[in-house]
Formats: sequence, C-alpha cells, structure tokens
Amino acid sequence: MENTKYILTYGDAFVDYIAANTKNDAFNRHLGGATVNVAAGVSRLGIPSGFITITGDDETSAFVRNALLREGVDLTHAIVVPEKRVSGVYIHLTGEFDRVFADYVNETPDLQVMRHELKLEAFESASIFHFCSGTLFHPEARKTTRKALEISKEFDVLCSYDVNIRPLRWESEELCRETVLEFLPMADIVKLTTVELAFLMATESLEEGISRLSRFDIPLVFVTDGENGTHAVFQSQTLHVPVIPVQPVDTTGAGDAFMAGVIRHIHMLGLPETQQAVIDCADFGNKLGALCATKAGALTAMPKLEEIEKIINQRSGEL
Repeated sequence: MENTKYILTYGDAFVDYIAANTKNDAFNRHLGGATVNVAAGVSRLGIPSGFITITGDDETSAFVRNALLREGVDLTHAIVVPEKRVSGVYIHLTGEFDRVFADYVNETPDLQVMRHELKLEAFESASIFHFCSGTLFHPEARKTTRKALEISKEFDVLCSYDVNIRPLRWESEELCRETVLEFLPMADIVKLTTVELAFLMATESLEEGISRLSRFDIPLVFVTDGENGTHAVFQSQTLHVPVIPVQPVDTTGAGDAFMAGVIRHIHMLGLPETQQAVIDCADFGNKLGALCATKAGALTAMPKLEEIEKIINQRSGEL
C-alpha cells in the first residue's frame, strides 16, 4: 500500500451463521461482521483496504484471515493472539426476509486489540478510518478506538462511524446509548438507521431525532430508512435521497454495502461540499445497498466493481 491512499477499518471479525430459510432451522457459515463487510466491500469496489482486528490460531481464525486475504484486504496491521477465538453470530430471517440477530457466541471477549498495538504507519497513508460500535461494549476496545481516532486526527484522516447497534452485545441499553453517543462528536461521517436514531435520541419522530442529533455537530450524517431511502443531514439541512425499488432476497449486509459505497465515493471525491455532492454520495450508497439486498448473504452479497460500473453515473432505471 506504499504511496497509495487506502481505507483503514477497525473492528471484530465474525463468522455469520445465516439462516438458509425463514424457518431458521438450517444455517450456512459465512465470514461476517459489519467492519469486515465494509473492509471487503471497499476492496471489491477497487479501493485499497486495510483491516485492524484480532484473531487466533485455530481453524476458524484461519478461515477468517484467508477469506479476508482472498478479498484483497491487507492484514499487515491485524493482531494474532493464539488464544483468541473469533466471535459468531446466528442470524435468523423473518417472513419478509429481514435479518434478526438471534444469538452471539463470544468465547474470548477480553482479548482485544490494545492501544499500544496500533501502529502509526497504519494511519499515515489512510484516507478514511472506519469503525462501528460493535467493539465498543468492551472497555479496552473503547480505549483502542479513542486512540485510533486521535491518531487519525493527527494525520488528517477522515473518520467514519457506522453506529450499527447490536443490543445483545451490551450489558444494558443505558451503557449502549451512553457509549455510542460519546463517540459521535469524534466522527466526520456518521451512518445510522431510523431505528438507531430513535433509540439514541429517545424519540420516534424522525424530524425531532435529527434535530436532537444536531448538537453533536457532525459534518455529514446518513440516516438510512430501508425501502424509503436515506435522509442525509448536511449543513443543518435534511436531504431525502430515494432508493430504486428492488425485490429483496436478504437484507443482511445492505447497510454495510451502503457504507462501503459512501466511503468509496468520499475516498475518490473527498468529503462533499455541496448538497448535490451529498445527494450523489447517498444515491451511490443506496444503489449498492439495494443491489446487496437482491442476493443472499452479507459479504457474499457485497457488490463488486464490475457489477456496479453500469450504475456509477446512473440516477434512475433498473438495477
């Protein structure tokens, strides 16, 4: 990655056990996790990608590392601790093919990437540092995330935060809300769903939630709303960006595909400075999320560059 700007992502690797049907009585194993999906997603979109994570020396960890390497994700700054066991998550499907995170398996939650294991050279050539709330449930991971954000600011690296709340990982709703909110002011780009906005801002009103969110002074916010598209918040204005209707097969990973698209757009063109640039950015993310939802799986459904080249400059029409 020398002399090339790349996107740096930090988070947990997961193995997703995704239901093979809406009866949720059979499961397929996939590499997963929100940050994994984004790291691999941007690589599939032709952007150099690096991932900071921690794995062990068992077969599941080898499966994870090999799958990431096949996706073109650089693991130079990933940590290997023999005793670490990669987490697993069981994902059920509803009758409408929406995902439900049913159960987490985490044998070694206290083995995390430590602050002192972050290398400055990982950030020197990064254009964007991306993270989620998935690891923030752990005190050491919170310290590592804060340090990574501090280093990012030192190197003028844009910071991207996908709230991506998974309640099953947290001791309480209160701790989850308090922690997720603490990191909002540190980000240049924030993505959250309408459900997450309601949870964090303690209101069911989209308008009121966006209004309350404004106190965090985030340069660019994307509130995703499924088939209703995205509400982009920029310079105190809320811009609705519709999504092309598709027939969903599995919505798992659609938000991660959206995030990969947004990050790629900003990596290529810089942080949007006009409303039209924000709309274009959200529109591209919407198309990737919709395309992802037409396929089964999460990472397996992440769009590849050749699949979306025909729609990069397309504002309407069929996927």
